[in-house]
Amino acid sequence: MRLIRKKVQKKMNNIKYRAWKIVLLLLVVCLLPVHAVEKSEKEPFNAGKFILGHITDSYFWHITSISEKEISIPLPVIINSDTRGWFVFMSSKFEHGNAGYQGFEISKSEKNKGKIVEILPDKTEFRPLDLSITKNVASLLISAALLLLIVLSLAKHYKKGPKVAPKGFNGGMELIVVFIQDQVIKPCIGKDYLRYSPYLLTMFFFILINNVLGVIPIFPGGANLTGNLACTGVLALCTFVVVNVFGNKHYWKDIFWPEVPTWLKFPLPIMPFLELFGIFSKPMALMIRLFANILAGHMIAMVFMSLIFIFGSISVAAGSGVSVLAIFFAIFMNFLELLVIFIQAYVFTLLSAVFIGLSRMEPAKEH
Repeated sequence: MRLIRKKVQKKMNNIKYRAWKIVLLLLVVCLLPVHAVEKSEKEPFNAGKFILGHITDSYFWHITSISEKEISIPLPVIINSDTRGWFVFMSSKFEHGNAGYQGFEISKSEKNKGKIVEILPDKTEFRPLDLSITKNVASLLISAALLLLIVLSLAKHYKKGPKVAPKGFNGGMELIVVFIQDQVIKPCIGKDYLRYSPYLLTMFFFILINNVLGVIPIFPGGANLTGNLACTGVLALCTFVVVNVFGNKHYWKDIFWPEVPTWLKFPLPIMPFLELFGIFSKPMALMIRLFANILAGHMIAMVFMSLIFIFGSISVAAGSGVSVLAIFFAIFMNFLELLVIFIQAYVFTLLSAVFIGLSRMEPAKEH
């Protein structure tokens, strides 16, 4: 038995070592060397630019500013020009938007601000097909790698046998999995809950990991992925597809011919219209709730930090006085956000499970 345990432990160590190698390789390929750019001139503090710079997507992964230098990680730019074909290069060629490269630049116009555009011969801007690895995309790849590492590590543990209780990190993961499965998925969906458990658990941990990375101020954290409407929209779309593709006959009957007085269904289909509208409003609510709560948490912390520089531009004494309160409230908001990041992952999973459960309900039996 001891020899078997040693062999199993050795295999687990090899698997973890290989998983960490994959994560490190992904970081090297996606994020590459750190690049420093010297600022051309000192500009007055712009609170709006400071806040938006931290919550919007970017072609650079900003690390910090030291004196007059911007320290950042350049990311791969992959674009296709209609007339010149494909171009692949690092975003460091743009020097943080201060320079162009191969006829491309980061636009500063209102229409295409922050996006890569191609400068045509008549000096007009044209948006090429852009498949670049932006900050949010890089964060998505990192979080996906972490999710795979965590889940596969826990799965390998259970190959030892059900009698071996997990300890440490795997034990904590088992606690969360059992809680979500028994207290959320099973009560909301019912007898078919095992069919949807993999999807809902994956959704929960994906959102949770990205929420946690979002509140970590240093690399590989700091990206605002779950505070991005495109990301939350895709997550809501996944739930929309699962609910409506796997909905049973009773679900669709209640939408097009609900059990209400006939005058609410015919000749004016008032209730069917409202029920049909609900099909689309439910995923919209999922999308906006997650997006708004995560974005608001990030913005409030940035607003408090901006107050230091705003009052500091008036006088040193005002900046020093406000800094104490600003830092206190910023720290308070960060601790509050630690609670919010779990709640939002929980609420998104709970509502998704409720919507799936409603699509799988059976008609009430008459006695």
